Amino acid sequence: MRIGLFSDVHSNLAALEAVLRAYEDLDIDRYVCLGDVVGYGPEPDACCNIVRPLVEYCIMGNHDAAVAGRMDYGFYYDAARNALDYHNSLVSEDNLRWLASLPWSVDWNDVCFSHGSPVNPENFDYVFNTMQAAALLREWGSLQHITFIGHSHLTKSFALHPPGAMTRIEEKLPPKIRFEEGTKYIVTVGSVGQPRDNDARACFTVYDTDAKELEFHRIHYDVASTAEKIFAADRLSADFGKRLFLGI
Repeated sequence: MRIGLFSDVHSNLAALEAVLRAYEDLDIDRYVCLGDVVGYGPEPDACCNIVRPLVEYCIMGNHDAAVAGRMDYGFYYDAARNALDYHNSLVSEDNLRWLASLPWSVDWNDVCFSHGSPVNPENFDYVFNTMQAAALLREWGSLQHITFIGHSHLTKSFALHPPGAMTRIEEKLPPKIRFEEGTKYIVTVGSVGQPRDNDARACFTVYDTDAKELEFHRIHYDVASTAEKIFAADRLSADFGKRLFLGI
């Protein structure tokens, strides 16, 4: 089975549409979104309308939770908080109910789908460096073979080797990760709508359950059209548009 795994669309319709066109040539059997359909971008409701019927699972992201009233985001910085308030007014009642119903994480066969760390996923903790990955070693026994996450908008992934191994944490890099038995993996799939790994192209992945490997893909989309819509929205910070050109 080939699973189209993507995350952090962040209301970027142009990027989402480009990714879905690319997926058409990749023989995808089912789709999974790892959260944050909304937040930051100009078209939250349109993105919900596409993702909602498409995916087998959509995981609750922190921006989804905030827009749907499932978390307190009063501590967010002003621009992010203003965007979340704005998106709450733009998303339809049906889509707000859908966002509010999303699971914090899903275990499927030997895989966990989560937005951030799979430990207390409702806390949305990051796992994008070796120290954060090492903290999960104490949870070795409860981790699935592979945990797929988003949240950081990066493509940082880690192999966690079993107790007694000489090397406990090993960073894994795109464009392809092969999964070996006896090792646990925390794999960040990048961001469709707001990459932050210094590559402005939309990022998405394909997980082949038979080959036990994940392949990263990047695709250009019309960044300028999304940025212009952000600039035209009075309640969205212009910085959300500017950084799309740089992938930061």
